[in-house]
Amino acid sequence: MQRNQLSWFLKLMLAFGLAFLYIPLVVLVVYSFNDSKLVTVWGGFSTKWYSALLGNTQILEAAWLSFRIAVVSSLAAVVLGTLAGYAMSRIKRFRGSTLFAGMVSAPMVMPDVITGLSMLLLIFQVQGLLKSLSVNAEWLGQGFFTIFLGHATLCMAYITVVIRSRLMELDQSLEEAAMDLGARPLKIFFVITLPLIAPAIASGFLLGITLSLDDLVIAAFLSGPGSSTLPQVIFSKIRLGLDPQMNVLATIFITVVGTLVIIINWYIMRQTTRREREAAEAYRLEKLAIEKAVHSS
Repeated sequence: MQRNQLSWFLKLMLAFGLAFLYIPLVVLVVYSFNDSKLVTVWGGFSTKWYSALLGNTQILEAAWLSFRIAVVSSLAAVVLGTLAGYAMSRIKRFRGSTLFAGMVSAPMVMPDVITGLSMLLLIFQVQGLLKSLSVNAEWLGQGFFTIFLGHATLCMAYITVVIRSRLMELDQSLEEAAMDLGARPLKIFFVITLPLIAPAIASGFLLGITLSLDDLVIAAFLSGPGSSTLPQVIFSKIRLGLDPQMNVLATIFITVVGTLVIIINWYIMRQTTRREREAAEAYRLEKLAIEKAVHSS
């Protein structure tokens, strides 16, 4: 009886948590079709705010900038995070390993204000050094490139944790067997290790995009004139009052991100099912070969 009551309590808490998370999103999507300019008053069904958003060049340019930064910084963070996670999981101890692990994890625990300010000071120092050497440093001005550096640094820390966790779970006997057969480490990584950690890489890439699109503080330090990201534009508009176009923008992001997550999950599940079928088929063939060898002897 007590177990049954506990089960109902857990189900109720789960339902309450899901409702707390998703009911505001549903309300936001519904009010994106509101005809009234007041976002809290329903004035009838209308799609005029979608048309208004498509004509808002400021928001569209900020969204395109944020999307480009998110994709590029996530790709860079995936490459660096994979290398860092591989080194930390396969090379157990090396000189400076403790310092390396601490520096990789620092962006996760460091306040965004400190991260943004430190990177801004570093950029200023590099600019001054380049100017003293009579080197053109305009490419290092605050804008796309500086925001990319900040987001890549932030995303790398989280992606490294994801990749390292996946590598720690892998059975190293496959890599050791390939090494015994004469395969070089680079080939082992690309043929065996990389396909096995592909789901973790995809998850890390999506996590990096989410972190980049969500960041406001670091971008505020590293952005310059004409390079405001979408969170900065939204924050500046919300401070002046609620705008129905923000509901439309959020609805579009929910649709795109939700679709992308469903596709990635479907692909990962399909790959997992395929590997399980291949493993089962290999086990069956091996068993048949053993039984045939026993009968022949």
